[in-house]
Amino acid sequence: MKILAAVVTHNRKTLLTRCLAGIAAQSRPADGVFVVNNASTDGTAEMLAEAGIAHVTQPNLGSAGGWKRCIDEALAGDWDAIWLMDDDGYPHPDALGFLESSLTRGVSCVSSTVVCEDDPDRFVFPFPILTTDGLPVLFSRRRKVTHLSALRSLADGDTYPFAHLFNGALVDVATIRRIGNVNTDFFLMGDEVDFFMRMRTVGPVLSDLRALHLHPDVSGRPLNDVKVYYYVKNTLILNQRYFDHRWIRNAAAVVAALVRTGRRNGAGEALSYITGSQRHLLAKAVRRGLDGRIGKDMHD
Repeated sequence: MKILAAVVTHNRKTLLTRCLAGIAAQSRPADGVFVVNNASTDGTAEMLAEAGIAHVTQPNLGSAGGWKRCIDEALAGDWDAIWLMDDDGYPHPDALGFLESSLTRGVSCVSSTVVCEDDPDRFVFPFPILTTDGLPVLFSRRRKVTHLSALRSLADGDTYPFAHLFNGALVDVATIRRIGNVNTDFFLMGDEVDFFMRMRTVGPVLSDLRALHLHPDVSGRPLNDVKVYYYVKNTLILNQRYFDHRWIRNAAAVVAALVRTGRRNGAGEALSYITGSQRHLLAKAVRRGLDGRIGKDMHD
């Protein structure tokens, strides 16, 4: 199997250097490395050129635009699979070997399991408990799993039929040729969910619990209005397209956006989306999400 490792970056030169070192240290080496630089201004392009790493610098087209360009590179070449990751995490040295062993015939994608770099048993992004249809459960006392040791007890062998994409995800290029590239209209949020759901129509999308991707804890990162807007709007669009109990999930998405903003930015900023200066932005996100208005439109 010929595998291209591809990274999207924006103004994280130090973290990108660590990520690239993790790729270079793999016990099963990648067959090529490619970096999409989304208009970094911190010397990233110069660092990549000096290191002799294949890359392209483009306008900042959001995460979706970065992933699309990575996949375009794989589609244009003689690659069997593409290993996609963001710049702030890095793979365990054995990650790619485990992923390749799990990307068997008929499987669309096998992703690394994203764990906290300072506590490798704790997930950066908790895994959902799944229904028989493979969707996250809604009506259950226990809805998510926060630790790797707990998920191992639920998994069937070394894999679990869910993935947090673009953090060490090994994707079958033949699957991409069937379903198409990442939808750049999602811009910042939801592109990975849409891609996940489309890949599932071709074959299983799994996480390999042996393949670890170490990542900073993002639970305290502040949220800006751009992320809140596109999270709410795009989540509502995705609920309409792919999920059951969509009205309950829609309400949960709005509540989740407010709770996360309160925890990370403070209660005052969360309240501004209900009764303050940002209330019109939240209302616009909800209205356009329910209308299915996909696209980069926050400032329209």
